[in-house]
Amino acid sequence: MNAFRHSLATVAALLALGLATAAHAGGPSLVLGATEDAVRSQDPAVAQRQMDLLAKAGFRAVRITQIWVPGAIAVSKADATVLGNVVAAAKTDGIEVFVSVLNYGSKTTPLTDTDQLDFAAYAASVATTSGIRHLIVGNEPNLNRYWLPQFDPNGGDAAAAAYETLLARTYDAVKAAAPNVEVIGGALAPRGGDKPGTGRDTHSPTAFITDLGADYRASGRTKPIMDALSLHPYEDHSSVAPVAGVHPSTTTIALADYPKLVTLLGQAFDGTAQPGSALPIYFDEFGVESQIPPDKQALYTGTEPAVTQPVDEATQAAYYRQAIQLAFCQPTVRGLFLFHVVDEKALSGWQSGVYYPDDTPKSSLAGVRLAIQQSLRGVVASCPGLALRPKPKVTQKAAILTLTCDIDCTFVAQLYRGAGKLIVSKRGRATGGRPTTLPLGVPTAKATYRLRLSLVAPVNPGPAVLLRRVVAPG
Repeated sequence: MNAFRHSLATVAALLALGLATAAHAGGPSLVLGATEDAVRSQDPAVAQRQMDLLAKAGFRAVRITQIWVPGAIAVSKADATVLGNVVAAAKTDGIEVFVSVLNYGSKTTPLTDTDQLDFAAYAASVATTSGIRHLIVGNEPNLNRYWLPQFDPNGGDAAAAAYETLLARTYDAVKAAAPNVEVIGGALAPRGGDKPGTGRDTHSPTAFITDLGADYRASGRTKPIMDALSLHPYEDHSSVAPVAGVHPSTTTIALADYPKLVTLLGQAFDGTAQPGSALPIYFDEFGVESQIPPDKQALYTGTEPAVTQPVDEATQAAYYRQAIQLAFCQPTVRGLFLFHVVDEKALSGWQSGVYYPDDTPKSSLAGVRLAIQQSLRGVVASCPGLALRPKPKVTQKAAILTLTCDIDCTFVAQLYRGAGKLIVSKRGRATGGRPTTLPLGVPTAKATYRLRLSLVAPVNPGPAVLLRRVVAPG
């Protein structure tokens, strides 16, 4: 059994155990986006130009950051302009905006009641920005880079306890200001040490989720603290294939560790007002760094860290495709965001985009765009438990009948005259979202004609869809 089939088998086992929801959040509805702050600009033309790069790559969503500083309770006029430019550019390109509201680093961790209430008010002001419907609270609170202290004097998890309080306060403030905005918690890093006093105190997502659930239960709260969970499922380094990144015996959580993540959420929250095993999940940062070709070296500065292990662009495209396939088949996953669209210039950062810093495309771009398109069409992967039913639309112009399915569909088209005489029957396939001429010529004779269509998804097929309609003579 290859690695991808093995990962899908674990999903099937999860479904059999009843640990996932019956409704599949992934499949063609999977939100495929990019984590990219290059779209943040005071200049609307710059924001639009950068957003256009996302659209050309096929992305349907963007996740940006919005930094809170102590004392701030509302977005500044300058940042409101930036957010407005991002939303306007996204609307032009049909892209959905997600915003992470976070403190810049551990020196500004919101720990006091005053700071947490200020943070919550600030997040609520972001949520009221027109066009923003998804808000992520914080960033990697399980790492000392963003959150200190991680441990209390007795070695307990101080970070999860304080973050639970912040998340609850922010949830309440956002829902009061903008009830329809989705509040996403976690934004967790994929690994951590779980050992105090190391000089780089961190928690694994496994420990953090467990402790977050315990703190929530201990609080006695009778309302949720989040509508969805976010996790950053980076592999140990870029040369690890997503389908091979399974960590059954460690506390790391990567893309292929989805069953472990759902189990943890169930153990932490099931039986409370906060959904657990049924909680929607976003993987809102996943990156694979690619090697820099000689003719592009001058665009970059600094030195690549030895631990990165970048791959060639063909492998980058293949790994991004694998990531999309995994998320597509994971029942409670709502979205996957690639980090980045455009490479960072500093080699100490991330060269994980599908464009170089001069905005020219990498050879991996075409493969990523195709995988996104195939995900939307429902054919990027075959998944256990996923049963798709196409939604058809038929139009007529003169003697020509045109079929459009929302996802790929195979069809049997039959044209009848009068009460039941079959004139012609044809089979075919339509590409999702693309109008396809049915191989039926409607006769011009004055009579009543009826069209009967039977449609099935060619991959992950559910029950057939039947469509009947009267058509005019050609």
